[in-house]
Amino acid sequence: MKERIMKHFLLVTIILIVTLMTSYGQEVAVKTNLLYDATTTLNLGFEFGLGKRWTMDLSGNYNPWKFGKYRLKHWLIQPEFRYWFCEKFNGHFIGLHGHYAEYNVGGLFFNDNMRNNRYQGHLYGAGISYGYQWVLNNRWNLGATIGVGYARLKDDKYPRAVCGEKIRTESHNYWGVTKAGVTIVYIIK
Repeated sequence: MKERIMKHFLLVTIILIVTLMTSYGQEVAVKTNLLYDATTTLNLGFEFGLGKRWTMDLSGNYNPWKFGKYRLKHWLIQPEFRYWFCEKFNGHFIGLHGHYAEYNVGGLFFNDNMRNNRYQGHLYGAGISYGYQWVLNNRWNLGATIGVGYARLKDDKYPRAVCGEKIRTESHNYWGVTKAGVTIVYIIK
């Protein structure tokens, strides 16, 4: 099941990228999310102009680190179609995003369960977002976005101990924040 979802997700992403490379409005933006940077998550995003008020954002994130007893290993891909109320890369926008991630997290301070256990699995889902970009000059923007939606998680739970045996496999439904960002944007025309 997991492999089938990943293959479909990659196929859709490849089709979107090929479509975008031949699309109207060849403006492209390169960006990084400062919130992810603050969690040591490497990230890079590209946003392609599709028309006067439409763009396609494709962001990827990767965190390979383990810090002592804390583990926040994951990778995430999050494509999003955006509609801009004034003009692309300027002002208010709304978006529709999807997401797929694989993770291995544990030892975190959120609650006793996350502090004492490790979760390894994947998630997928979709959501809606709202954002705003401030034009700083011809090439640079500062953006902010927040999104809410759904994610389906399937993971294995382990004790945080070294070589701990699997406690259980379970699936969860999550409704809530699915996207957040403060981004530095460089526009290539």
